[in-house]
Amino acid sequence: MGIEDNAASETVIDAEGFRANVGIIISRADGRLLLARRVGHPGWQFPQGGVMPGEEPEQALYRELHEEVGLEPGQVRLLGKTRDWLRYRLPLRYQRRTTPLCIGQKQLWFMLRLEAADSAVRLDAGGTPEFDSWRWVDYWEPLAEVIFFKRPVYRQALTELAPLVFPRGAPRMPAERRGGRRRRRGARR
Repeated sequence: MGIEDNAASETVIDAEGFRANVGIIISRADGRLLLARRVGHPGWQFPQGGVMPGEEPEQALYRELHEEVGLEPGQVRLLGKTRDWLRYRLPLRYQRRTTPLCIGQKQLWFMLRLEAADSAVRLDAGGTPEFDSWRWVDYWEPLAEVIFFKRPVYRQALTELAPLVFPRGAPRMPAERRGGRRRRRGARR
């Protein structure tokens, strides 16, 4: 099993090699977000998962929500989603050599508000847990916690969906999380 959660043959991969996927951001009323640590990996991320053949993205959202964090539709409120699919390429070392070849993911991101108690979050509800821990973090913190190749998509999703969580204006993104390349110390211009 690789870093991604479903076998390519079980999910929808488009002609360009991108696997259809939903990203799930769960917020609290105070604007903090649920971040989870994958079993066997040091990094933290939002729940996510592949869209199965014949499944609509919103159906995948609620299926993955239950499988990964044990929440039911009535325990969350759907605040909105990204306007379009956001894409990232997998580094070669994470690409599976399957047919069809999957070179990355295209994701629709959904912003939810948890309407239940924290105790409703159950990492073991969907059989074999995908996560071994979870915590609430400040809104921009996931940009520092997620694996490097997902950071641009996380930045896009969080920026686009921030008004749903902060109608009067989101907290300022810390400079070190805004992206772009930083020069190494001693590097020439």
